[in-house]
Amino acid sequence: MKQEKKSYVKPTIVRHSVGVTNKYGRPPATVPMSRLNGFDVKELVNEYGSPLYVLSVEQLRQNYQDMFRAFSTRYPGARIAYSYKTNYLKAVCSILHSEGALAEVVSGFEYDIARNLAMPGEKIIFNGPYKTRDELARAFTDGAMVNIDNYDEIQVCEEVADELGRKFPVGVRVNMDLNNPPWHKFGFNVEAGHAYEAVKRIQSGGKLDVKGLHIHVGTYVDDVNIYSMAAQGLVNFYTVIKEQLGIKLKYWDMGGGYASHNTLNWAWQSAEYTCPTFDQYAEAICPILLKGPFQAAEAPRLFLEPGRALVDEPISMITTVVSQKRLPGGKRGVIVDAGMNVLSSVQWYNYNCQTVQDSGLTLEDTILYGGLCMNIDVLRQNAVLPPLRRGELLVIPHIGAYNLSQSWQFIYLRPAVIAIDNGKIHLIKASETREYVQEMESVPKEFNTYSIANKN
Repeated sequence: MKQEKKSYVKPTIVRHSVGVTNKYGRPPATVPMSRLNGFDVKELVNEYGSPLYVLSVEQLRQNYQDMFRAFSTRYPGARIAYSYKTNYLKAVCSILHSEGALAEVVSGFEYDIARNLAMPGEKIIFNGPYKTRDELARAFTDGAMVNIDNYDEIQVCEEVADELGRKFPVGVRVNMDLNNPPWHKFGFNVEAGHAYEAVKRIQSGGKLDVKGLHIHVGTYVDDVNIYSMAAQGLVNFYTVIKEQLGIKLKYWDMGGGYASHNTLNWAWQSAEYTCPTFDQYAEAICPILLKGPFQAAEAPRLFLEPGRALVDEPISMITTVVSQKRLPGGKRGVIVDAGMNVLSSVQWYNYNCQTVQDSGLTLEDTILYGGLCMNIDVLRQNAVLPPLRRGELLVIPHIGAYNLSQSWQFIYLRPAVIAIDNGKIHLIKASETREYVQEMESVPKEFNTYSIANKN
C-alpha cells in the first residue's frame, strides 16, 4: 500500500508562548471547539462544505427573550422591531417574528421580505433616507409606521396622501448632538431647530399627522449614557411640541445600535468587559422616558430596533486552513477558505478564532488571511494560534450581524447556511452556484467572438 507523502516545511526557529491559562490549565485559544450545538464540526463540514455559516436557534431565541424582558419589565408596552438590514435571511426573521418581534425595514426590498413572511403592515416600521413614491403608497395603504427622514419626503408623503384621499399618521426622525462624530445623516436635528420646524411644517400641511418620534444614535454604541441623553432629548422635545403644537404621540422609537460581544479593532478592552447588558441599556432608557409629559395611561408605545445585539452571537463561521507560510519578518501567515467577501465585518471586529482539533499548547502570533486574491483580505492581523496544518478547521464565533446581508460574490461564491434547533439541522440557505449568480446575465450573439471565430 502506497503511503501518502508528507508535506515538508523548512524548519524555522520562532518564539512560542503558552499564553495565559484558564481554569483548566491551558490557554483558551488552545481549547478545541470540536462541537457546535451538539454536532461534530468536522461532520458538518463533510456534509455542507467549507466555509459554512452555523446558526444556533436556541441562542437567537434566548437573546430576543432577554432583551424583551429587560425592556418590557421597565416600560409597559415596549416592543422590539428586528432590524432586517442586519441579517435578512428569511429563517432568521421568521424565528424572531415567532417570538413576537415586529419588522424594521429601510427599503422596498426589505419591506417585500416582511410581507412575504406574512407580517401585517401595522407590524412593520419603515425607516431609511430613501423611500420611493410607490413604496410609501404601499406602506401607507398597508398601515405601516412610516418615519419621515427629510423635507423632500414630507412633500412626497403629502402627494401620496392626496392621491389616496386620506390623512396618514407619520413619525419624524430626529437626530441630536450626542457623540463624536454625531450621526446627523438621519432625520432632522433637534439642537439646530430643524426637528421643530419639520414637525410644524407637517402639521400645518394638514395632510399628515405626527404621531411618532424616532432617533438612531449610532452603531455599536457601548456607552449607555448616550442612550440616556437621547431619551432625555426626546422627552424635552416632546414636551415642547406638545405644549406649542398640540402634538400627542402614540409612539417613540429609540432605534438600534446596541452592542454585541465582539471586540472592535481599535478598542482598548475586550467586549467581555465593555459590552453592556440588555438590563443596563433598558435602565438607561426607560426610567427617563417614563418621566415624559403624559399620564401613565397615555404613555407612548416604546419601540426598540436591535440588530447585531440579537443576531451576532448566534451565528458562527467554520473555515478550513488552506496553507501557511513564513513572512519576511518571520511571522507566520495562515490562509483559510473564508474571505472578507463572507466576513465583511473584519473591518470592524477583532474576531476570536478557535481551533477545532487539539493542536497542542504552544501559541504563535499569526496573520490570518482570507482566500481571496487581494492583499487587503486579512481576517486577523494578530491572531494568537497553535500550530495549524492544511485541511484543519477553525471556528469564528459571533459573526451573525451584517456578514450575510453585506456578503458578495467575489472570486468565490457564498457558502451555505445551516440552522441547528433542538438537535436537528436545517439547511436554510444552500451554497451558491455559478448558474445562480449569472442567472440574470445574457450574452448577445454579436459579443461571442470566440464562437464566431471557431465557426470560421
